[in-house]
Amino acid sequence: MTTTELAQRTVPSAAWVAWIAWLCGASFYCYGFFQRVAPSVMVGDLMRDFGVSGAVLGNLTAFYFYAYAGLQIPVGVMVDRFGPRRMLTAAAILCTAGSWLFATADSLGLAYAGRALIGAGAGVAWIGTLQIAAFGFPARRFALLTGLTLLLGMAGGVGGQTPLAFVIGTAGWRPTLLGATVVAAVLALLIWGFVRTDAAPGGRAAHVDGGVLRGLVSVLATPQSWACAIFGAGMAVPVLAFAGLWGVPYMMEMYGLTRPTAAFTTTLMLVGWAIGAPVAGWISDHLGRRRAPMVVSSMAALATLAAALYLPGLPLLAVQGLLLVHGIFSGAMVLSFATARENNRPRVSATAVGFVNMAVMAMSAGFQPLIGWLLDLGWDGRLVDGGRVYAPATFKAALVTLLVAGVVACLAALMTRETRCRPVAGAD
Repeated sequence: MTTTELAQRTVPSAAWVAWIAWLCGASFYCYGFFQRVAPSVMVGDLMRDFGVSGAVLGNLTAFYFYAYAGLQIPVGVMVDRFGPRRMLTAAAILCTAGSWLFATADSLGLAYAGRALIGAGAGVAWIGTLQIAAFGFPARRFALLTGLTLLLGMAGGVGGQTPLAFVIGTAGWRPTLLGATVVAAVLALLIWGFVRTDAAPGGRAAHVDGGVLRGLVSVLATPQSWACAIFGAGMAVPVLAFAGLWGVPYMMEMYGLTRPTAAFTTTLMLVGWAIGAPVAGWISDHLGRRRAPMVVSSMAALATLAAALYLPGLPLLAVQGLLLVHGIFSGAMVLSFATARENNRPRVSATAVGFVNMAVMAMSAGFQPLIGWLLDLGWDGRLVDGGRVYAPATFKAALVTLLVAGVVACLAALMTRETRCRPVAGAD
């Protein structure tokens, strides 16, 4: 058999290995997103069991984001250095421990620790999966695979809304999260068994020769890294802060919905993300452009969110439609990762992605307790089953912050440099 014939026979096998490895990583990202939004359907339960206010609850759920965001740059550096297999496996083990600790916590401190461990583990999923995509597939597929990864994440987000609300209503939130502990353990075994990328090509040598700090400084010294990070964060905050926590109680109070129906309504934003992310990636790759899709999507996302929250007299169906469309346009936030990679050297690609993801998570972490604090300022003293209930006017005042994030995303998109879907001059 000739070398050419051998190569032709092994390519399909290599392609399947890459797809299976990507699916393992993306499934872990799906799990992490489930854990990210799960507290949104437990607001009353968590307030009652831990005896906390809206601000404290926002802080409790945000501990996921604090750990996630704080570790993004170190995780990016370590994925560049050690590869996704080891990092993703260790991360899934962390999620196993964190989910068990949160589900069994009998004090606020233990609950904080559990959420932090879950966030720390989940913080590896996105970067590790994109590293598999970057080095296991052709470069022209990166934005599409980024969108498909987010699509699976949204599947986890959808599972953490209406379906989770039904399960919690039947079994309770603690047994449900103990079940999630088992899922994380299974994912750790699958990742170790099927992901074969131990280090990115040239990654280990690049960091030994060039130095970890030098690679990080290179990313931070690139102005376009900051523009991409701000764009991604501004686009993600309305989904992560509203659908991820405060949207369910808002819809219940504003429209008199049951918790499952309110969860279904906010789930539509995640469904929109699931649709919009791969579509935005495909359109951008197909057009060979990044900046134009980012500008159009950010402006459309801002307009639809403002209409859904502040146009008076809208029926519920119209609001649901607007939230769905907002999610679709917000899916273009995945372009921030592709653009950040193209504006930095390939050997620090995971570090660049980590920096952008850090900004996304840090801004989301800040907005959840910020909105809770603003809600507490306007609280009229009402309690239902031990949990605080906020008036519609109070919600309206607090949620203005989401529009501010949308405006920031539009400005950042306008400042982004067009890369034409390839590394720009000086990025290598």
